[in-house]
Amino acid sequence: MKKYLLLAIIGTFLFATSTFAQDAKELPKSFGVSFFLNDFATAARIRTTSLNTVVSEKSFSRVGEMSAGLAVNYFKQMQPRISYAASLGLSGMRYPMPGRNITKSSMLVDFSATLNLMMTTNEFYVQPYLMLGVGGHKYGPHYGAYLPAGLGLKLNIFEEANVFVTSTYRVPVTTETANYHFQHAIGIAAPLGKKK
Repeated sequence: MKKYLLLAIIGTFLFATSTFAQDAKELPKSFGVSFFLNDFATAARIRTTSLNTVVSEKSFSRVGEMSAGLAVNYFKQMQPRISYAASLGLSGMRYPMPGRNITKSSMLVDFSATLNLMMTTNEFYVQPYLMLGVGGHKYGPHYGAYLPAGLGLKLNIFEEANVFVTSTYRVPVTTETANYHFQHAIGIAAPLGKKK
């Protein structure tokens, strides 16, 4: 079932990308860097109890319980309210794979591609958006796939740069090598060219 869901999402993603790219006037691409935190503990607490319990007991993870990393980011505006984003991240951590006892830290290489549905256009300084996409990672000899979904906020700084903040919930597709978790990121991106 999850394989069919993943194929449907990838198909929709590719169709939407090609359709929107053909109709849109050429808009600038951006390149950026970001700092992120992977939060496995809060996701595990929500799954073993409930979101209501985690909120009422204020049992969200502390920063010390999360693993930090750095990513490079690419953004392409396809329509005034739709953009494409890709991210490649690196972090050193002990990945909590279900059914496996991971005893030492290793490098997690993580790639995701999302469609961002913007609430406002580029003329506004503040742009909240919804994110939905596909992703994969490599941890030691293990490969995994997941579906990221979440929220983002982009701040336009005089058309010279963008500060972005995102929070995604990552649902595993390969349940043997991927785990439920949140990823919170903050970064800055600058256009690669001028608007046409």
